[in-house]
Amino acid sequence: MTTPLPSLPGFKPLYQQVKDLLIGRLIGGYWKPGDLLPSEMQLAEELGVSQGTVRKALDEMTAGNLLVRRQGRGTYVAEHDQEHALFHFFKLTDRAGGPLVPESRVLRLSRGPAKAAEAGRLQLAPQEEVIRIARVRTLAGRPAIFERIVLPAALFPGLDERALPNTLYTLYARDYGITIGRAEERLTAVAAGAEAARHLGLARDAPLLAIDRIARALDATPASGRPVEWRVSLCDTRDQVYSVTLA
Repeated sequence: MTTPLPSLPGFKPLYQQVKDLLIGRLIGGYWKPGDLLPSEMQLAEELGVSQGTVRKALDEMTAGNLLVRRQGRGTYVAEHDQEHALFHFFKLTDRAGGPLVPESRVLRLSRGPAKAAEAGRLQLAPQEEVIRIARVRTLAGRPAIFERIVLPAALFPGLDERALPNTLYTLYARDYGITIGRAEERLTAVAAGAEAARHLGLARDAPLLAIDRIARALDATPASGRPVEWRVSLCDTRDQVYSVTLA
């Protein structure tokens, strides 16, 4: 049975329409993390398009880390396991470009009305409840990152009453059904404040790299999607660098 493609405003290439439909299935829970997708031929027949069109849509979803292709086994919905969450979103490496695995220690976990800056960054109503997390992350056994995280409390009920794992994005996906699809970061150089300096073992006003990140769920778009996390990471980069690959 053929599934008609959705009516979309304006012109979109056919493969993009297929991609939007498939992402809609991920958002709606039709396919869950770890599920095996039908073959390209089966999807093409169902959607009434060519196999090449389906392949292009799947290629883009794979490049966006929504799907995983396993040689000889098929295409699967990506899971936010610890390895994926760390190395897709964590961009600090050693100076030779080697990956680093951070460990985390929670300093504070609280809940309260959003401050003006928090409401603005997370697109919340004034005084809407948020959850605040402060933690230190170590690299190779040395404190290297002081981090503040703010979440809309309505999206994460009970999170402020539980122990938190090292990789929060795994927790969001597994326990709250919120898969981080993308993140926007702004980098600036800042001087260490008193709290960051104390937890990182630095002098007050020591130079730090500030990574200001807004994370959005899989179904979020710049025009309509609401952010689900605001995170500011203050990083001591004496022994590591922020590394990205541009293609």
